[in-house]
Amino acid sequence: MTQDNRNMIVAVLMSALVLLGWTFFSEKYFPPAKPVVVASAPIAAPSATTPSATTTASPGVAAAVPGAIPVAGVVAPVGDRKAVLAASPRVIVDTPRLQGSINLKGARFDDLVMTQYRETKDKTSPPVRLLSPSPVIDAWFGQFGWAGPGVPPVDALWTASSTRLTPAAPVTLTWTSPAGVRFEQVIAVDKDFLFTVNQRVANGSAAPVNVQPWGLVSRHGEGVEKTAFNLHVGPIGVIDGTLRDSEIEYKKLQEGGAKTYATTGGWLGITEKYWLAAVIPDQKEKIDARFASAPGDQFQTDFLGVPIAVQPGKIAQTTAHFYAGAKEIKLLDGYMTSLNVPHLDLAISWGWFGFIAQPIYKLLSWLFTFTGNFGLAIICLTLIVRAALFPIANKQYESMAKMRIVAPKMKAIQERNKGDKLKAQQEMMVLYKTEKVNPLAGCLPLVLQIPIFYALYKTLLLSTEMRHQPFALWITDLSAPDPMTPLNLFGLIPWTPPAMIAIGIFPIILGVTMWLQQRMNPTPLDPVQKQVFAIMPWMFMFIMAPFAAGLQLYWIVNNLVSIAQQWFMLRKYPMPATPPEAITVKPGTVKPTSVK
Repeated sequence: MTQDNRNMIVAVLMSALVLLGWTFFSEKYFPPAKPVVVASAPIAAPSATTPSATTTASPGVAAAVPGAIPVAGVVAPVGDRKAVLAASPRVIVDTPRLQGSINLKGARFDDLVMTQYRETKDKTSPPVRLLSPSPVIDAWFGQFGWAGPGVPPVDALWTASSTRLTPAAPVTLTWTSPAGVRFEQVIAVDKDFLFTVNQRVANGSAAPVNVQPWGLVSRHGEGVEKTAFNLHVGPIGVIDGTLRDSEIEYKKLQEGGAKTYATTGGWLGITEKYWLAAVIPDQKEKIDARFASAPGDQFQTDFLGVPIAVQPGKIAQTTAHFYAGAKEIKLLDGYMTSLNVPHLDLAISWGWFGFIAQPIYKLLSWLFTFTGNFGLAIICLTLIVRAALFPIANKQYESMAKMRIVAPKMKAIQERNKGDKLKAQQEMMVLYKTEKVNPLAGCLPLVLQIPIFYALYKTLLLSTEMRHQPFALWITDLSAPDPMTPLNLFGLIPWTPPAMIAIGIFPIILGVTMWLQQRMNPTPLDPVQKQVFAIMPWMFMFIMAPFAAGLQLYWIVNNLVSIAQQWFMLRKYPMPATPPEAITVKPGTVKPTSVK
């Protein structure tokens, strides 16, 4: 082996080590600093008497001004959620999928848990908490109100018409100003995750009243999950039909200041991997949509509507919605249609291959209705994909079988033309044409499967329907890595290996099936390629170990189908009993040609 070949192999191995080890190393020795939370109130917004052009504010948060979203005093955060909840009067929220309460002090949606989702796959695990009140450290809440002279302050104490909100029984919150202006919030909730808020202003005073409707989602801290190349968490919205996410990330808002967009309708909020809290204004009304941060690791998305003049004795009203729950694809699609909300489905970070990932999800869901098991649905999906690609794959394996037969001729050509690479290449081209072999035939099936593979990865990563779904035996969560590893004797030793080396049973099977598949392929003539291909199955065994077990299952079944197809083609085109004779090409009789 030449020094260049050795260097190439060393480079490949070093790249693999960097890829596998950097995440573990950086998290262990350079953990990110934990943010300190010191704020717990809505962030003041600039006035919006008329919707402005898209602007980027200077760093920091604008002070409250007349006509702005009001701001309460900043208080120190606490950790006792129960004490905070007990400190203010509340309306109980009781639906089939949500439990919690609405704070009458400020009319805030700040206490919601999702009863059908658990924190872990353990059935005794507590339900997932979505919203928390301020000043709890992990506060996350939504709120609606009016801006302008004489409107209810942000911490106004509202009076409720009932103590319990259910899908069958809306609740009306009331606050009356000293001048006799009556403000109402009629709150209704459906059986899933959508609240409807009808805000009314009844002017019982002797003078006109000018008000502006607003809505907000506020959060303290960035949460556990972080934005990655394949996942967006944090502020998000669709403005003028365009998804806003990458330019309004947590860090960018802290460094670059607030961003304001003039638009009509749309939606905006704060998202996590599986959960979303978003305000949806009237889709026909002009608003200023804003994304902002404040000192103390506080973040907010809000909208401010145009001024409404309410004459004495008259009533004005506006309707908005608040979504607080899981990002279920069918549910988001349904609200997108019924409320005419643009691209609410983009709350899920489908990425560039969303046009493939969404059909893959729908096909998986359809298969699940028949199998009752997402693992079996993934197996069926794999077989469907392979059936669709069968003609192309058959050509691939036929070409590879023929390549195996002509490999001795190719080696003879290389041996005969060691000092003349151009002549060797010309004779190879003639050989390919004579034997009707295409060395590039194996690329197309791989290229076609890459977006499908990535789409399945996104579906397993982001779909709440796949979260904590079992398969069989030890695979109790297809959206998580295979937990069974021989490194701790399959759990007999009370030790959890680091993620970079915690290779489960599925990754091992994946590596073995890749190795078997490569053993059936023609041996590369180039020594560097031969060495790289030899270590690839075992590299991928480590690379795929941290990925979802459902993705590993797809790859394993795909490898097994490939092995079966290759075995059939090798029997159809067996090696000859005697080595074939090499083709000799006279100098000057061959011109370079492309392989078709």
